[in-house]
Amino acid sequence: MRAVRYHEHGGPEVLTVETVDRPEPAADEVLIEVAAAGINPVDTYFREGAYEPFTLPMIPGVDAAGDVVGVGSDVEGVSAGDAVVATGLSKDHYGGCAEYVAVPTDRLARLPEGVDPVAAGGAGVAAVTAWRALIDHAGLEPAETALVHGGSGGVGHAAVQLAAATGARVVTTASPDYHDRLEALGADAVLDYARDDLRDAVVEASAGGPDVILDHRLDDYFQFDADVAAHDGRVVGIGENDPEIRLTNDGVARSKDLTVQFMSMFNTPALSAPLGRIAHLLGEGDIDIEVARTYDLDEVADAHEDVLTESFLGKLVVTP
Repeated sequence: MRAVRYHEHGGPEVLTVETVDRPEPAADEVLIEVAAAGINPVDTYFREGAYEPFTLPMIPGVDAAGDVVGVGSDVEGVSAGDAVVATGLSKDHYGGCAEYVAVPTDRLARLPEGVDPVAAGGAGVAAVTAWRALIDHAGLEPAETALVHGGSGGVGHAAVQLAAATGARVVTTASPDYHDRLEALGADAVLDYARDDLRDAVVEASAGGPDVILDHRLDDYFQFDADVAAHDGRVVGIGENDPEIRLTNDGVARSKDLTVQFMSMFNTPALSAPLGRIAHLLGEGDIDIEVARTYDLDEVADAHEDVLTESFLGKLVVTP
């Protein structure tokens, strides 16, 4: 089969397309013929060596979706011909940027009939991270208000839709180019993140302050989050550019009994659980993964560069 591999850590130029043996599924795995594999910033971290993959040479791609073409001897509930979605690859398993990938059953879910496999290929990291942040960690409830920083991003646009599906009021930030599309995805208020009065605008749009805040750049917005949050507000940080995160005034956070949760999707006990719920929401039309651009295997290096440097709404997806 054809697969993207890197033999050493480095920039996008270390990615090459090679012919390798098609994997055989272990007892607890299924073999997927890959229809699509989402490209995420975390894929570049593995490639660069900031996150360490389990071996080299390595096939990148945390996400994958496609049809099952083989099952291991211990597999139950999944059969050849089923459409599935998977995530959580790369750290301890070969990834989805290949024509076929073998996936353990604890990190995949069956897709309902009619779900676009290309969109599903971009769902894993984005939607599961949003689920873990908003539902598992923050406990977002109907009639609460959620602030989603960076609503046009992969996680952001999934989080906007997931928060709306819970019955919460959704406030998000984005470039003006994406305001109309985010409103169509379920945002009640979309604010330009560059406006000078953003703090006041968030508080006004959330009727006094958001109950839950999903933050993808906690080093930049932690004090902002504390300033705008409602009393007993919950902040979930899914990423930062600088590991040094601090409050210049922690009194406001203490006065509100603010809760702050750091998280990584890779710590999910069983990825199949939230992934199954995401698959259900995809089937019901409550979440729609926007595919901004598709690439073939020979263009994965371009996708790795674009995911960090280009502006787009939704996800970049490889279609082998």
